[in-house]
Amino acid sequence: MVLALLVAVGVVLLLVVVGLFGFGARRRLIQRSGGTFDCSARFVPPRAGQSSGKGWLYGVARYNGDNVEWFRVFSYAPRPRRTLQRDRIQVRERRHPQGDEELALLPGAMVLSCRHNGFDVELAMSEDALTGFLAWLEAAPPGQRVNVA
Repeated sequence: MVLALLVAVGVVLLLVVVGLFGFGARRRLIQRSGGTFDCSARFVPPRAGQSSGKGWLYGVARYNGDNVEWFRVFSYAPRPRRTLQRDRIQVRERRHPQGDEELALLPGAMVLSCRHNGFDVELAMSEDALTGFLAWLEAAPPGQRVNVA
């Protein structure tokens, strides 16, 4: 009985360690090519009466040519959850987190409200990452429209 309990606890601990290692290894693979930054995202804006802190997902974004690939932090998926094309991003406003958003986002984050392919998207990132993101948007090749407000 005691031996079975010890084996079960050992198996659970091993699975937790393997799971945590998997998260770390995946993040390392995403960051290996460079051009990554911490970026929380909200793809569905909160409804009226809903807390402003709802819907935020922690993630890592990576520049890949004319796209920004967004990966969830707590996922094992090797592919990005969303891909945003540079020429389809329209920046609407830049603001500080409001209300419950301050608790849902990383400290010092700025919120960028955007529109991508007709859908509202909010991205939250550090001021340094925001500066880089806006510079990347404005550095579009000649002939592409720039949608930075």
